Amino acid sequence: MLDRTNALAALRRSALVRDDSGPQRIYRDAAGTIYFSVTTILSATADKSALEGWAKRQDAIYGAGAAEQDRNTAATRGTQAHNQAEFLLKTTNKVARAVANKRGSLRLDPYGLPHIPTPVFKWAMGRTLPGVPPVSLSAKGYAKSLLGWITENVTQCHASEFSIHHPAGFAGTADCLASVAAETLESHGETPSLAGAPFILDWKTSANRRSPEMLADYTLQLGAYSLGLEHLTNIEPAGAFIVVARRVGPPDVTYVNRDQLVLAQDGYLARCRQFFEAIQDA
Repeated sequence: MLDRTNALAALRRSALVRDDSGPQRIYRDAAGTIYFSVTTILSATADKSALEGWAKRQDAIYGAGAAEQDRNTAATRGTQAHNQAEFLLKTTNKVARAVANKRGSLRLDPYGLPHIPTPVFKWAMGRTLPGVPPVSLSAKGYAKSLLGWITENVTQCHASEFSIHHPAGFAGTADCLASVAAETLESHGETPSLAGAPFILDWKTSANRRSPEMLADYTLQLGAYSLGLEHLTNIEPAGAFIVVARRVGPPDVTYVNRDQLVLAQDGYLARCRQFFEAIQDA
């Protein structure tokens, strides 16, 4: 059990070196083995016709470069919202663990992960929330949407921003491994008995609702993260949540159960094979 805890803790600092100098982001381990980014593989094997059509329309209406400017703005607001979420969860964990240790109430849960009593975790989150770093005006609504979901639904954070890699040749950083409230699971048709189980959480921001095709790729992305997590720690997530923060109001949330996550693992490995076959033929 302790080995699993220590293995997860090791993922908070990547064992790989990131290299953005080439046309595609890659990672290298100490032996020089190359891993491609999870999102690079998905992007290279995706049908880009809809995205290309959108870019052409934006440039035609607003002038050359408008689509690229929109993408850059979206990336900046996404980074700011992610940074707020990371600060909230990591600081909450630090404060809550200190209190739980002092009270002698920190224990291992049935999944071999440290468990902070939920009231302590929620209290620490309430103390941390007012001190999250500010974001720009353009990102404010999205950050509020995301933090609102986190504070309402997350009951335990096992890791925030953890790095994974896999022998299939991919690597990346997942947003969060957490437990969520029983009410959250029930609202998505899942058994509340999984309230203490670990779930992978993925943060997104979008001005518009995501298309089924984009949500399908987001799900494959979670399949990749779960494969890496299982390979490195032997932790099998019970499922995953895609949380798409919106400028106004609550986020759009997609729940991926365990069976769907396993299918996403297979789907991602298929995209990996497609990707490596393509670069070998190039």
